[in-house]
Amino acid sequence: MPPRARAALVIAVALLIPVIPFVVIGELPGEQWLSAAGDDALVFGLIGGGLLAADVLLPVPSSIIGTLLGARLGFVPGLFWAWSGLMLGALVGYGVGRLLLGRLGERLPQAPTLALLLLSRPVPVLAEAVTVTAGAERLSLPVFLAVCAAGNLVYAGALTASGAAFLPTGLAGPGLAIPLAVPALGWLIWRRVEHQGSG
Repeated sequence: MPPRARAALVIAVALLIPVIPFVVIGELPGEQWLSAAGDDALVFGLIGGGLLAADVLLPVPSSIIGTLLGARLGFVPGLFWAWSGLMLGALVGYGVGRLLLGRLGERLPQAPTLALLLLSRPVPVLAEAVTVTAGAERLSLPVFLAVCAAGNLVYAGALTASGAAFLPTGLAGPGLAIPLAVPALGWLIWRRVEHQGSG
């Protein structure tokens, strides 16, 4: 299988994994975790943001969690918690790379470009790998935070807007389609940029 086709298959499988529990048992991944908050919006936001922060180290379906935050809390509060969780996770990944991998004394083959850092925010696995690599390569922390803040704002905005607009009205199809489309779109744009850069 050609490398490009293999990469596309890996991304497709990664994007479908969060949907499988919903198809099989009728429950969105993360609903059970978030249901512990009950009717408390603050606790719901804290749990959702915490799950998104943990995504850098654990297999948390960030697109689904972000969508649920928008559906439950509304666009603006959901955006705040989703963006905050994503930023904390990015900072944790950067710290892990800088403190652990940076001490190995070996330079990685190539530090992530700012374009890759920006476009990788919604892409599963790649986003986490790039944040850790940025830390290991000692990319300037203010630059790292600024680029991640912009990318995460767009990503979190798409998720929470979708959740707030569609899920409360029972339109789970469109509500799930957007969270799955955003990572795929980010990956496709990144591949195009990478191809143009190597051409």
